[in-house]
Amino acid sequence: MESTKFKGVLGILRISLGLVFLWAFFDKLLGLGYATTPDKSWLAGGSPAAGFLGFGVHGPFTGLYHSLASSTTIEWLFMLGLLFIGTSLTFGIFMKLGGFSGILLLILMYTAVGIQPTNHPFIDEHFIYVLVVLVLMMSESGKYFGFANQWARTSLVQKFSILK
Repeated sequence: MESTKFKGVLGILRISLGLVFLWAFFDKLLGLGYATTPDKSWLAGGSPAAGFLGFGVHGPFTGLYHSLASSTTIEWLFMLGLLFIGTSLTFGIFMKLGGFSGILLLILMYTAVGIQPTNHPFIDEHFIYVLVVLVLMMSESGKYFGFANQWARTSLVQKFSILK
């Protein structure tokens, strides 16, 4: 049984990770100057995913990721994925779909960086984030400082439980 303090920590952890994804989305969309400069923002015609896929990947899947670098579909999926995952985690809704989407994106990013992180033989932040998302999904953390309870009562979610 989860204590009230632990539930609070889960809620804060979920919101924090959600804001990481939302920040990445808005930085790439607007070029806030952290990972993406304004002239390379998506709104300025830049391609945030193409830059990473074309120049930032290493390891056994480099050829695959380089071949995806110029795909408009991949660009849209990446940006919409960041927005959806960030919104899902921040507000505690769509936790199943948002969580699975987040895990998929993180695994893809993990394989893109070469599966050989710089500070450990195989563990990096993407691997840790996958575990955190799993904990958040399994613990129903969307209920803590989130809108999961209200969301679960909607007729749409009651009809399609995958939307929970």
